[in-house]
Amino acid sequence: MAHPLALTGERTLPGVRGEEYWFARHEAAYRWVATTFADRLDGAVVVEAGSGEGYGAALLREAGAATVVALEYDDAAVAHAGAAYPQVSTARANLAALPLTPGRADLLVSMQVVEHLWDLAGFLRDGWSALRPGGLVVLSTPNRPVFSPGLGRGEKPTNPFHVEELDAQQLADRLGTAGFTDVVVRGLHHGPRLLTWESEHAIGLVPAQVSAALSGHPDPEVESFVATVTADDFVMGTAADAHDLVATAMRP
Repeated sequence: MAHPLALTGERTLPGVRGEEYWFARHEAAYRWVATTFADRLDGAVVVEAGSGEGYGAALLREAGAATVVALEYDDAAVAHAGAAYPQVSTARANLAALPLTPGRADLLVSMQVVEHLWDLAGFLRDGWSALRPGGLVVLSTPNRPVFSPGLGRGEKPTNPFHVEELDAQQLADRLGTAGFTDVVVRGLHHGPRLLTWESEHAIGLVPAQVSAALSGHPDPEVESFVATVTADDFVMGTAADAHDLVATAMRP
């Protein structure tokens, strides 16, 4: 299925053949936020920083937020999201300087974004300021030890779109340094159905997809299984060995 936005390597998109695994993995984190913080979302002012295609912001709006402001730098993504998700207020913004009224937001969400930022410390300071006292920030990012095995702290990632990839302690430390409290770092894992497939095939589902892509010869069995992956195939657990880290913290 074609999508109005092009796949760039920086974002995943809904409804694109071959992207089912990556989209579901991203969607699972948003759904966890919507379920876990349902009470906070009810009537809340939510800011999503780095909203991409817009599906996550729309999901949070549908979960009960009164207002969702989606900030995105890419012009095409902003135009698409504005048309596709009119229930969300989408605006073009550079996350290097968040254009937000201090103390106004109840929840700040930024999913699979912090690894792209040149000034993460500045972004977190701006996010702290944008939240009201008691407000919550939720961040997700690839777990470096799993996403890039062998890559050390501070080393340049292979992914050309990533500035720095973090482990759980680094992510917690960055939030603490920015003034956030009650920091908890969890992890998104493959659920039972994905684990069973990986056990039966003696290969991880991510390496299987990467191997097929690099070889130039798609694997019909992998493609067939990937097409069935949904957000329900992922579970939230501890940060250890997680595919993605999901951190929550409060502005005191």
